[in-house]
Amino acid sequence: MEDAENQLDDETYQHDIPEEEEKPSKNVLTTEMVNSWCKSIREDEKLSAVHSIMKAFRTACHYGDDTGTDSSAKFAVMSSSVFNKIMLFTLSEMDRILRKLLKLPASGGKKETIIELMNTKQWKNYNHLVKSYLGNALHVLNQMTDTKMISFTLRRLQYSSVFLAAFPSLLRKYIKVALHFWGTGGDALPVVSFLFLRDLCVRLGSDCLDECFRGIYKAYVLNCHFVNASKLQHIQFLANCVIELIRVDLPTAYQHAFVFIRQLAMLLRDALNMKTKEAYRKVYEWKFINCLELWTGAICTYSSEADFRPLAYPLTQIISGVARLVPTARYFPLRLRCVKMLNRISAATGTFIPVSMLLLDMLEMKELNRPPTGGVGKAVDLRTTLKASKLILKTRAFQEACVISVVEELAEHLAQWSYSVAFFELSFIPAVRLRSFCKCTKVERFRKEMRHLIRKIEANDDFTNERRASVTFLPNDNAATSFLEDEKKMGTSPLSQYVTTLRQRAQQRNDSMMESSVLVGEKSAVFGKKLDQIPDGDEEDDIKNDDGATVFSSSWLPGGDSRYVLSCHICPSLKKKGMEQDEGVGDDEDVVEDLVLSSDEDEDEEDTAEEDGNEEQLGGSRQQNKKQKPKNLSNKN
Repeated sequence: MEDAENQLDDETYQHDIPEEEEKPSKNVLTTEMVNSWCKSIREDEKLSAVHSIMKAFRTACHYGDDTGTDSSAKFAVMSSSVFNKIMLFTLSEMDRILRKLLKLPASGGKKETIIELMNTKQWKNYNHLVKSYLGNALHVLNQMTDTKMISFTLRRLQYSSVFLAAFPSLLRKYIKVALHFWGTGGDALPVVSFLFLRDLCVRLGSDCLDECFRGIYKAYVLNCHFVNASKLQHIQFLANCVIELIRVDLPTAYQHAFVFIRQLAMLLRDALNMKTKEAYRKVYEWKFINCLELWTGAICTYSSEADFRPLAYPLTQIISGVARLVPTARYFPLRLRCVKMLNRISAATGTFIPVSMLLLDMLEMKELNRPPTGGVGKAVDLRTTLKASKLILKTRAFQEACVISVVEELAEHLAQWSYSVAFFELSFIPAVRLRSFCKCTKVERFRKEMRHLIRKIEANDDFTNERRASVTFLPNDNAATSFLEDEKKMGTSPLSQYVTTLRQRAQQRNDSMMESSVLVGEKSAVFGKKLDQIPDGDEEDDIKNDDGATVFSSSWLPGGDSRYVLSCHICPSLKKKGMEQDEGVGDDEDVVEDLVLSSDEDEDEEDTAEEDGNEEQLGGSRQQNKKQKPKNLSNKN
């Protein structure tokens, strides 16, 4: 009986094999098929060839997905060379094809153009091609592992970004993906992702401005939890991107900036009222200080704009409160950062901010008046330090770094008003306290630095007093604002010339303390320089085929676990995040939600409910990434 059943099963299996072999043999995508479709589209503009290439594009984007028995899939098997050819042709030519079918201009367009187009017959006939192109391209973006491939794909999709006005669900997904690549990508990917986001904001306006502003601020906070010498440029690049995006719509950006600055003020208020270690830690951590740096840069950039100038006063109050929150010597680096921000705001807005007392109070603390007892110590980089340890506090290197920084910032502050008719009165108290420090300090090199600064202040007093002796206007006269205006443009005051020398010395010191030339995001750190290297318009059209042929020349095909590999591949420095911590601050207490709008979480839940499930959310993949690590990670990277 058993032998008979086995024989029957073998006969049935042998009859089934030919049927299974014949079925996929008709679904194999070959290079000849793709070439024929491409030729038909380029030469004859056949619509049937467009439909065929779009079906092949869908197959390529979803290749490797667990689709089960999907009878709607026309093609099922392809090689890597066929995949590359399909991706290159579709990404390079589909925008031109769609615009021709929909009778749109060859490039550009605004949201209003798409809204008018949605009522036409062309849109009803061909909108499924637009949605298929954008949806499948989004899906394959989540699968790609090579940063150059992702950059090329995003750069080509940027030409078709205006079509996202007709698909709000896809628009939200594209914003999330672009923000993810902007914050964690390597090489030129952050720049390409930002240009994609900025193009969305310019073309679609209010449809994506709010979400982009909130999203890019969240991404910035997520990427500035800690600072070291190798991450300074990357954080500065991210801040420059946020400031550049604000330029798109200043009135709308003001509303968001006001809310975000108010959040910082609420955290400071809690620290002042509660006076607990946890409340202090929420203020004295890198993400809080980097947010202050971000808004300082934004206000300095748009200080002449009526929409942003009113934010200077509340931000100044917050920075001053942070500097005075814990007035101990261990937080000298943080106080110096706050003073530097206040000096920047004062210079940009032309408003007097009393920062000299913050600096002079530091000189009266015993830690800077006594000879060091902890030896020479290593060089201290105040740009990457918020709180000094007790051992570092007693070293000569820390004392020198603090005193030299006090001299530099005090000279910067006084130089801003070295052309004021009231400079003598303004500099009188600082000069008296500096002389007192020279008498009290037991360190000869500190005394030498202070005497040099005092001499410059006295020379500037003579410079202004000599010229104001002949003026006839009163101190409250508007003519006082034009006092020494010509000399200010030429920078001829003694303090201005002294500050120029100090800046050069500080730059040399910072360069010498740079430990490594291999930086995170080194190639994308300088925003202006990188933008100049990004081709646009006709120039990019000329090189797109060569660029794409180079990018899509590997044997890569979409796979199952590639999304996890992507997150680790494009930002390997994140592996060190748990190893590099600020002293006194624990990772488990570093909560991002403190600086995030609570309403955003509700909106994200609504967005998830509306999505059709074509692509996975990046947030979910991040949580999954923390739980598992693929064994073949090193091979794929």
